[in-house]
Amino acid sequence: MRTGMRYHAGGEDHRRESHFLEACFLCRRPLGFNRDIFMYKGNTPFCSKECRQEQIEIDEAQEKSWRISSSSSSSSADKTTTTNKKNVRTDTVAVA
Repeated sequence: MRTGMRYHAGGEDHRRESHFLEACFLCRRPLGFNRDIFMYKGNTPFCSKECRQEQIEIDEAQEKSWRISSSSSSSSADKTTTTNKKNVRTDTVAVA
């Protein structure tokens, strides 16, 4: 046996771990049975285009709210700090 590799030979734990392709990520409807599976972000399965689209919209709304909250907390008013008696601006400046 190599170091770092472990084998389970016991029969005491018969719990079955669920496979990620067993149910729709959003509605938990069983997948498979010769039906299409709609994937999103690599390994997230959905039973239909509608479930996948709903999750995409949920993710986009969360991402938008995170961006709004992070931008409002980082750009509150005109940030100026005094360092060694010099005024230093901490906002982002674009130069053309």
